[in-house]
Amino acid sequence: MKKRFARLSVLAAAALGALGLVTAHAQAFKVETPEQGRLWFVELTGAPVADGNRVAAVQAEKAAFRAAARQAGIRYTERRAFDTLFNGLSVSVDARDRAKLAQLPGVKAIYPVEVIQAPHPEVGAGAAPDLASAITMTGADIAQNTLGLSGAGVKVAVMDTGIDIDHADFGGTGIPGTTPFPSARVAFGYDFVGDAFNADPSSPSYNPNPTPDDNPDDCAGHGTHVAGIVGANGLVKGVAPGVTFGAYRVFGCNGSTTSDIMLAAMERALADGMQVLNMSIGSSFQWPQYPTARASDRLVNKGMVVVASIGNSGANGIYSAGAPGVGQKVIGTASYDNIRITQPAFRADPGGTLIGYAAATGAPTPPTSGTGMLAQPTSAIGCDAADFAGFPAGRIALISRGTCTFYAKAANAMAAGAGAVVLYNNAPGSVTPTVAGAPAITIPVVMVSQSAGQALAGLAGGTVSWGHYTAVTPNPTGGLISSFSSYGLAPDLTLKPDIGAPGGSIYSTYPLELGRYASLSGTSMASPHVAGAVALLLQAQPRLPAQAVRSLLQNNAAPKMWWANPGLGYLDNVHRQGAGMLEIADAILARTRVEPGKIAVGASLAGPYTQTLSIENKGAAPVTYRLSSVNALSTGANTFAPSFATSDAGVSFSAASVTVPPNGNATVDVTIAPASAPAGGLYGGYVVLTDAADAARQLRVPYAGYIGDYQARQVLVPTAYGFPWLSKTSDGASFSHNTTGAPYSMVGLDIPFFLLHLDHQSRRIRLEAYDAATGKSWHRISDDEYVGRNATAAGASAYAWDGSTFTGKGKNGAQWTTVPNGRYVVRISVLKALGDESNPAHWETWDSPTITIARP
Repeated sequence: MKKRFARLSVLAAAALGALGLVTAHAQAFKVETPEQGRLWFVELTGAPVADGNRVAAVQAEKAAFRAAARQAGIRYTERRAFDTLFNGLSVSVDARDRAKLAQLPGVKAIYPVEVIQAPHPEVGAGAAPDLASAITMTGADIAQNTLGLSGAGVKVAVMDTGIDIDHADFGGTGIPGTTPFPSARVAFGYDFVGDAFNADPSSPSYNPNPTPDDNPDDCAGHGTHVAGIVGANGLVKGVAPGVTFGAYRVFGCNGSTTSDIMLAAMERALADGMQVLNMSIGSSFQWPQYPTARASDRLVNKGMVVVASIGNSGANGIYSAGAPGVGQKVIGTASYDNIRITQPAFRADPGGTLIGYAAATGAPTPPTSGTGMLAQPTSAIGCDAADFAGFPAGRIALISRGTCTFYAKAANAMAAGAGAVVLYNNAPGSVTPTVAGAPAITIPVVMVSQSAGQALAGLAGGTVSWGHYTAVTPNPTGGLISSFSSYGLAPDLTLKPDIGAPGGSIYSTYPLELGRYASLSGTSMASPHVAGAVALLLQAQPRLPAQAVRSLLQNNAAPKMWWANPGLGYLDNVHRQGAGMLEIADAILARTRVEPGKIAVGASLAGPYTQTLSIENKGAAPVTYRLSSVNALSTGANTFAPSFATSDAGVSFSAASVTVPPNGNATVDVTIAPASAPAGGLYGGYVVLTDAADAARQLRVPYAGYIGDYQARQVLVPTAYGFPWLSKTSDGASFSHNTTGAPYSMVGLDIPFFLLHLDHQSRRIRLEAYDAATGKSWHRISDDEYVGRNATAAGASAYAWDGSTFTGKGKNGAQWTTVPNGRYVVRISVLKALGDESNPAHWETWDSPTITIARP
């Protein structure tokens, strides 16, 4: 057997993708997205085969591209060629030749091949009832037990780290290495990468060379966990326990993959006849035009329902949703917290109460025996060493969250001689703390809920007894959006995410060698709830078109209250939860469907927006719906630190009610008057159709839009570092601000680099060179389309100039010139998202300081 196992220690809810890190002094910077990344998609002008083109035609285009690149002297390595879902190639090319590729005849666009970080989950405690409770949140228990559905006969593809085919909950033997592939449950699949593959060049285990084989077995865990939510059938029972799986492995045992491998797996899933594809992976801050998103749209056109996690970048602000989840026809899925959690516990006396806890990372494992007395610092938060003056040695320190880091609290307690630390939250919800630091924490540290901590603080002579205890408790944030779940909208202002499902604290299957079962959190766990629900729906309605599935689910979803204070009665942002919580039983039983299933209102500068809704009734009796609306909360303009506000948007209808005849259709016009504030923010709400004969039966259509003029949103926002920069680098990752006018030798990496902080996604970024003295144009350096934003408020991306410029396309292809030694200015022009290229007001420009090129 080929497995090589590695324990993982980072929460699945960690943001996908690396964040930019500032070095110790202000004039050096590590970029988030270095332009000199070598991997690129090259999209050719013709349509792919999935859009009706001929195989011979798309292959002829690739042959022409290869010949043109050869003639132009462009050095590159071809990685993969795509015909069906994408017409183009993925290549490895250095910074000096990257821009030249885009100017070759027949090239439509180039896009970075993203390095996708594997969602690395922490193995937490849990029990089978945790998944059972999550299933009740979506009505999947009713679909199984009352409607008799299991997803039998439906083929579900899981693109991930593979599936443990030996696991008994997937029909395996329960003994590692003894179940042949394909098996009865995992009947399709392929391993695209092998165990040792790791696409992350910053990792010590970097190994970019895939070694594919026919067995998509899992040695990391994430894919087995995801598949269990979709359809395990054993100790854990998933949403659709009768489905047949396809396992498409795109990650090694530990590390990252690339988006071109994802695209190859999509094409394989299509060839295998999969009906549903789940992708609990993605690339944040992306456009719907990104190749994996467009390929996903084409899968839907070919009859496959595509479900993808929307991303775990909630901490990175609005417009953080990822591809492929932002695809126009993809069901992009947000995460809600589970309503119950099972945790390891200790016994608190007097009283004998079992209190569940989360063990801190960076500290020793909590003991399984022994008793200690509780004591509190003089200040409940324990942020100063003086708070522990006179602290009784050996006692267990009870400390509140707040003001300083968890490490600082634990370090102060340890220095005072505490035998362990019990942290407690200062707000509702659960937290897994980290106390990693130097010097290392050498005493156990755990964290309990706010209410549990307050109860412990009130115990006179309280003690804590460690043991093999567990506690099942209601989750205070259950049914609310998860803190890690990404915000939309998509940068073209389409409504994302589409829907939500339980993703916080989900117990499911795990590889045998890694413990068999685990509790994980992430939108990775929400997406398979939807994929499994789609399988139930397709079993019940096998003729339902793939393109109709999302609207039916959205119509019957239930929006939830604001995560920060549900008691206020405000619905959470539409651009955070989409249509709301999945309600699969209602969707299966629904006899009417409203199209479109969501409304993208666009920018409010255009004024009120009217959308015609079409209502189809497949029932035998007419249905009358009364029309109304409800607003959700808005967010402010700040990309990275969303603020929240109530909305004054208004909705009117062409009629107060609409009657839909049996087996017929009716239409109604909906006019949305946009919210007036906050300027530059996002607003949304729900059109509600209430059955006149039964007020409990409602259909909904979410809507969302931008407040103000979208073209007023700035991309090149100044930061504390004063970007944009003309810069220098010696390693391609850490950059210094060239404020002295130091010349460039154009040897190796001693070429001009430009650091830009991209506060928002942009439609195009163009670099052009001019003579510094005369203003003579030396033409274009590079031209990038559909560019994502930076992950952080202080982050930056780097763009390079190798001294050559594009002067046009002649009969022999692209024409390039190398500028002579001299002094130049580079103009960077940014076309804003949805901008009109012919309108100067839709562009931002920045002219560099004078650049001196002095080749030896």
